[in-house]
Amino acid sequence: MRQFTANELRKTWKQFYIDRGHVDVGAVSLVSDGSTGVMFNVAGMQPLMPYLLGKKHPLGTRLCNVQGCVRTNDIDSVGDKSHVTFFEMMGSWSLGDYFKEERCKWSFELLTQVFGFDADHLAATVFAGDENAPRDEEGAQYRIASGFKKENIYYLPAEDNWWGLEYGPCGPDSEMFYIADKPDCGPDCGPGCSCGKYTELGNDVFMQYEKHHDGSLTPLSQKNVDTGWGLERILAFLNGTKDVYQVDVFVPAVQYIEKNANVKYNEDEKTTRSIRILADHIRTSVMLIGDEKKLLPSNTGAGYILRRLIRRAVRHARALSLNKDQILGIAAIFIDEVYAESYPLLVKNREYVLTELSREIARFESTLENGMKEFKKILDKTREEGKKEIGGKDAFFLYDTYGFPVELTVELAEEEGLLVDEKGFAESMEEQKQKARDNQNFSANLDAGKNVFDSLDESVTCEFVGYTELNAGAKVVAIADENGLAEELTEGAKGTVITDKTPFYGTMGGQIGDIGTITADGTEFKVEETIHVAGGRIAHVGTVVKGSIKNGAAVKLSVDAENRAKTCRNHSATHLLQKALRVVLGDHVEQAGSYQDPDKTRFDFSHHQAMTAEELQKVEDLVNEKIAEALPVVTQEMSMEDAKKTGAMALFGEKYGDVVRVVKMGDFSTELCGGTHVANTSHVGIFKIVSESGVAAGVRRIEALTGSNAREYYKNTENKLNEAAKLLKANSSDIAEHIKKLQDELKALKSENESLKSKEAQAALGDVTDKVEEVKGVKLLAVSLKGVDMNGLRDLGDQMKTKIGEGVVVLISECDGKVNLVTMATDEAMGKGAHAGNLVKAIAPKVGGGGGGRPNMAQAGGKNPAGIADAIAEAKTVLESQIG
Repeated sequence: MRQFTANELRKTWKQFYIDRGHVDVGAVSLVSDGSTGVMFNVAGMQPLMPYLLGKKHPLGTRLCNVQGCVRTNDIDSVGDKSHVTFFEMMGSWSLGDYFKEERCKWSFELLTQVFGFDADHLAATVFAGDENAPRDEEGAQYRIASGFKKENIYYLPAEDNWWGLEYGPCGPDSEMFYIADKPDCGPDCGPGCSCGKYTELGNDVFMQYEKHHDGSLTPLSQKNVDTGWGLERILAFLNGTKDVYQVDVFVPAVQYIEKNANVKYNEDEKTTRSIRILADHIRTSVMLIGDEKKLLPSNTGAGYILRRLIRRAVRHARALSLNKDQILGIAAIFIDEVYAESYPLLVKNREYVLTELSREIARFESTLENGMKEFKKILDKTREEGKKEIGGKDAFFLYDTYGFPVELTVELAEEEGLLVDEKGFAESMEEQKQKARDNQNFSANLDAGKNVFDSLDESVTCEFVGYTELNAGAKVVAIADENGLAEELTEGAKGTVITDKTPFYGTMGGQIGDIGTITADGTEFKVEETIHVAGGRIAHVGTVVKGSIKNGAAVKLSVDAENRAKTCRNHSATHLLQKALRVVLGDHVEQAGSYQDPDKTRFDFSHHQAMTAEELQKVEDLVNEKIAEALPVVTQEMSMEDAKKTGAMALFGEKYGDVVRVVKMGDFSTELCGGTHVANTSHVGIFKIVSESGVAAGVRRIEALTGSNAREYYKNTENKLNEAAKLLKANSSDIAEHIKKLQDELKALKSENESLKSKEAQAALGDVTDKVEEVKGVKLLAVSLKGVDMNGLRDLGDQMKTKIGEGVVVLISECDGKVNLVTMATDEAMGKGAHAGNLVKAIAPKVGGGGGGRPNMAQAGGKNPAGIADAIAEAKTVLESQIG
């Protein structure tokens, strides 16, 4: 067998297929677009899903690449020789081009002619067939024809030789194995056996079917081939090891850990496991943060997985006595050394990756120590009670208070031979959520709690016509009051009305729902809120202010036009804001939440630090520039695939249908959005940012105003300026100058006041020469006085220390019914054993207080002035005990 480096293997793989008419399509983001129901790209074929289903690929029908993938479903297995969370999949595809014959031939050529395997030591498996699909005899024959021995062909069931994601392209697969020179372990020894005789090398998937959401299979319009070989696994095998952590993508990091932790890889099982987990999890974290989508740790979705990886890495780093800087050193090795050539984006994003990783490590370390102490208490309590399981409420406490993912608690418990009540944890989580739900309004309870509309027939629907209309005639098809479904709402009653069509926008995607009226002859229903309920229906929540409204009645629905217009302005401004933030701050900015109502827009976004005043001004100016440009706002409905081609931004984790709505504002902003918008950016009027703050780790929030709300803001600000100018007896343009003058005057007065207080304190103290005592050769000045605050005492202490030359000063003052204490010791006194901090700690209890400090200066407070004399006397006793 030929040996390779990782870079050599990547290049060899791609060149082999390029020589056979394939095109290198390159790699895509590790973070999935959500179209396949998973958070990360878990297989090389995943980004090619539309083309495997029949869509024409712009680069042709023969493709290849090396695609990074992330799988964390078996994260608990990481720590052995083979499991990793990030891996590279070397892939090649035929999209309706060649099929089993060429595929089997080329796989055999790659194994024998390129990698140098002996044909006699190669085996292959094929699908044995089941009730859903027939036995793959064709695949077996082509394996034999390519060069595999007939006796080395094995038929295995679907669990071994059928490939597919949750849904989408699927079909029989055929795996290739290396047979070691060792006897069979038994009569059933063969590929897949754990004895080590058979080592998997690669896999060819023959995609003949499409799996639908209901589990059924239908033939694909074109037959495809998906070939996937794991780079790390084949690299290890070609280099004579089954330990992927001993190949060049890991060795530099492992050696760094060995050196800095003063440990040896493979010296003991526990240490080696921690080395592997640390190296793997930091590698994956670097890849995800440095990815083109710049994923950041969070408490949901893919960000939660990243957070879990980093926190698990930190725990194992601590087990190896490694600190934050040393963990970052591991990350730097992957960026600068291991992947600098093959993943240049990591080098480009180097500082960003290390900064964000450092933030998350520091964030967790700040709570980890206390969390571990709390876990130890819970552990001891569980054992004392004779239990084998940590309670769900305890696990939730660790999560809620110390940021411990429940998986971390489970792992820690397993190391101690205990289980965790994960069901109880989930119940505690749900209980917390329920507390929030209990505060919901009537409409939310109607939808999420009582589900009163679930029983409606599917034929009862509601068509939304509000993108183009603000008024519509319709028929009432359902009514509910606080008790459930009803036939009528009478005057004064609060309830919910559903009509067969409506111009009212229901709260969704951050945009608040419309308000307005539903009217008929002698009837008026005031719509106070519009929401979505079961069956995709839009429900109007409000109160009957006149007459009564009945099921089946013909009504007119009228949206409050001014209210809608204000909301539209805020929503459209939010699109401009998101784009402006990406321009000013960088492409790592992603929407983390938003809210638009008639009064304001609120936008949460991923960013690692507070924005500067200059950055905020740039963003605000850019948004107003695009408003002034009067960009047309165009909305189009199209397929998700066509939407991607437009570059439309989508929300991560959001589920989109086959047809999506794209909102485009000139050439500046393009987003997927189901909300309502202005027809032209000029209609937004004006945009003003009023606040920027942090709402969570790595998440910032901007609140802004538009149109008349922004003008009102400026008007109120101007009124306040004029009022301030009036108080200052100045023009509004001179306010800053007058405030500066007042500040200077105040500073001078404070300085004069402090000087007077110091003189008063000295006068109150009087001549101290007759109050100095000798204590074992050390001068002690211990006196009390009245009305001097802590600052005054410190200043006075410095003066007295100078006056007595060398020694210890103890000053105690009663001030406003409380007691202030200051102790000071000179260098010579400290040399003889005096310690100001220990001295104040010993005498403060006499005045009902406590305190401490450094050897040369300390202070304390108290609440018992009656004990001052005792404290003065105690000072001498304590000093005597300190002097040797």
